Amino acid sequence: MRRNKGFTLIELLVVIAIIAVLMAILMPALNRAREQGKRATCLSNLKQLTLAWIMYADDNDDNLINGDTGEYSIHQNETPWVLADWRAGMTDEQKKDAILNGALWPYVKNLHLYKCPTVGKIVRGTAHENILRTYSVSDAMNCKDWPSMGAEMYKKRIDIDNPAYRLVFVDDGGTITSALGGWTVQVTQETWWDPPPVRHGNGTTFSFADGHSEYHKWTDPRTIEFGKQVPPTAGSPTQAGNEDLHWAAVAMWGKAAMH
Repeated sequence: MRRNKGFTLIELLVVIAIIAVLMAILMPALNRAREQGKRATCLSNLKQLTLAWIMYADDNDDNLINGDTGEYSIHQNETPWVLADWRAGMTDEQKKDAILNGALWPYVKNLHLYKCPTVGKIVRGTAHENILRTYSVSDAMNCKDWPSMGAEMYKKRIDIDNPAYRLVFVDDGGTITSALGGWTVQVTQETWWDPPPVRHGNGTTFSFADGHSEYHKWTDPRTIEFGKQVPPTAGSPTQAGNEDLHWAAVAMWGKAAMH
């Protein structure tokens, strides 16, 4: 008698189960690889923006570009690196024009470099808005000084002490509170002013005044909890002994409340 060749139902179920197990094992690894690729692109974007930031200073008697985007009124006769692109109800074309008319555009003529590849849209109120820019400038870099806490911004590149350790750009993801002017950290109190960006895992990407960029991972659970709150708000409760706060304040202003 001829025996029919083929799979039995049991054999098919075993194969399907094996495939499902393999997918469960491989998917996290694939997701991590995809995220690492996006992180690498983000780091490259920040590096190119910072090199342009340095070139601007070289072309303008060592003056730093205006890091504000229209939130503050302290910069007289200084074109912002990006014009105000955060106001409610702006169209994509208006946001694009804000970048194209900014002072940094002649040095970085690529819209993709102003945005991390992980971000598409965010919710503002009840609407979903496209985000064209996710990077902000450190308040210390000619954006906003804070006399009340003894924090002074730099106007000249030559005056920056330890440039390899001083923040310039941060990937804050286009959040509501920190994408307006710049990104800042408290000096006199152990509290977050702007939310700590939690991006690319439990940290975010930064660039520094010497031109390099790097990923910094937060270590204190309070940092991550406050950074992930929805919607994001400014001003955290006191977080005594938070090493993340200390690192960010020193990297921005050269000093911190915690010793």
